[in-house]
Amino acid sequence: MQRHNLLRRNFLGGGLALTAIPALRPGIARAATGTVNVAYAGSLVNLMEHGIGPAFDKSGATFRGFAGGSNKMAHEISGKLLQADVFISANPKVNDDLTGAAKGDWADWYVTFGQSPLVIGYNPKSRFAALFRAKPWYEVLQESGIRVGRTDPKLDPKGRLTLALMKKAAAVYKIPNLDQTVLGAPENPAQVLPEETMVGRLQSGQLDCGFFYSTETAELKIPTVHLPKEVTLSAHYTATVLNRAPNPKGGADFLSFLLGPNGRAIMEAHGLDVVHPALTGDRSKVPAQVAALLS
Repeated sequence: MQRHNLLRRNFLGGGLALTAIPALRPGIARAATGTVNVAYAGSLVNLMEHGIGPAFDKSGATFRGFAGGSNKMAHEISGKLLQADVFISANPKVNDDLTGAAKGDWADWYVTFGQSPLVIGYNPKSRFAALFRAKPWYEVLQESGIRVGRTDPKLDPKGRLTLALMKKAAAVYKIPNLDQTVLGAPENPAQVLPEETMVGRLQSGQLDCGFFYSTETAELKIPTVHLPKEVTLSAHYTATVLNRAPNPKGGADFLSFLLGPNGRAIMEAHGLDVVHPALTGDRSKVPAQVAALLS
């Protein structure tokens, strides 16, 4: 069965970047029978497009995935600008934007299924690469001329987690204003980039380093600084089948595959720290095949 892939590949200076193209919009296209539209956190591009998606296709259905900042996609769903059957976020709190009458009752529940710590990935050809192996990471980030990439804290949980991590590091290491020295303003245009372009810009040499989740750097063999326990913060991935999904049965089938043994094995192979699925919300609204997999 032909696979519908809403990502395109861009080769930038020899590096591979996977960037999202516009997702399905109401009035433009409708999901065909057997096609499941999955809106997922951009940090899961390789996992979804090269692992989960192709494996799910073998069941006879068709995976159609599109990536983006979790907050941005949740706002588009609640604003009826984006249609999807399944929504996967990198932060449980994002689901609040889809829950309750005031937000359109798009979700009654979600399942937490995995986590991934925030790390610093760097370009091995950067002039700062050797310093990351020789000096404390927070000192390297203060070097003059270093080009740091991060995502928008308004649109993406990773962007907010980056701000929180740097504030935590400032307190732990007793370095006043470390976060402001390294990051500048929260929405510093010299650093803030769309999540889907971060890897490509790092690999092409446009960035010296950036803040990523470990599942991203592990898959692509990006050299990484794993932060010490006292400052480490992690993404917590959640998934739900949306109310008024074009293909609710397909969404339930996809989520049961993701949470089942085959999906868990694929996620682990792609570097995700898989946890036993835990439910938040109304259990009576959870599809039977998904409920059977919950603790």
